Amino acid sequence: MYKYRTEKVNYLSEQVKITALQYIPEKDGKCPAIIMAHGFGLTKEAYIDKFAEKFAEKGFVVILFDYQNLGESDGYPRQEINPFSQIDDYKNSITYACTLDKVDKNKIGIWGTSFSGGHVIVTGATDKRVKCIVSQVPTISGFRSAQRRMSIENEPAYWDIVAQDRLNRLRGEEPMMRKLVGEKNENPLYPTSDALEYYMGAFPLSSTFRNEVTLRATEYSRMYEPSIYLSRISSPILFIVALRDIVTPTDLCLDAYEKALQPKELVTIPDGHFSPYIQHFDIASKSAVDWFLKFL
Repeated sequence: MYKYRTEKVNYLSEQVKITALQYIPEKDGKCPAIIMAHGFGLTKEAYIDKFAEKFAEKGFVVILFDYQNLGESDGYPRQEINPFSQIDDYKNSITYACTLDKVDKNKIGIWGTSFSGGHVIVTGATDKRVKCIVSQVPTISGFRSAQRRMSIENEPAYWDIVAQDRLNRLRGEEPMMRKLVGEKNENPLYPTSDALEYYMGAFPLSSTFRNEVTLRATEYSRMYEPSIYLSRISSPILFIVALRDIVTPTDLCLDAYEKALQPKELVTIPDGHFSPYIQHFDIASKSAVDWFLKFL
């Protein structure tokens, strides 16, 4: 176990100020680095800083950042989740890490979970600086996931609202918003009890978490297809899959693992989407640590 120091840092991603937690182990010489960020709508202090601490204890420099438009990072519209700009945030965070004297820029790993589990697939396929990947309960297909969450009967009304939101923006009005979790009559994005418990649990952990995203975030999510990048990944990739996952459906994750190239490994967890952060944190974190130690 290494001791480490943690500090808050800022750097630019496409001219937007990003805020990150930087973990530096008290270790001689240069260290491999892990770049990481949260999933859909969540911030760096909500649950996943515990993963960062585990990585730092094993001698990794860690950059744990808030995406632009979220948390302590700048950017507008606030709470807008654009997977394509978030992938740029990953790549620009890698660039920042490579400027640190403590980092061995030839040993860069990336960790992502849920929505960012898809980001690390795309980043790993398109950025050759990445040498190792951990993708936890990943988004594989935004389109197929959305099909399962919304009935065909509700589709026309959804697209009418999307069109109205675009018209509102054209007129200079504020974006429409959607709650992440809430009562069923509030039509939240995630109406299940485990999602409500998980997202509400983020409030005491993060002072910047907000229980809402822009409506356009759901439109962007439907456009997002990390699966098409799987065959382009040459770096070692670990999949951590929850076997009762209805948020990033288990069958899509297992199918993605089968399509991925070697070297690869699959770790399964016997519960739902949110269990790797809490109930099965020990399994998820140890699996990730072991993978990074093996390949970085």
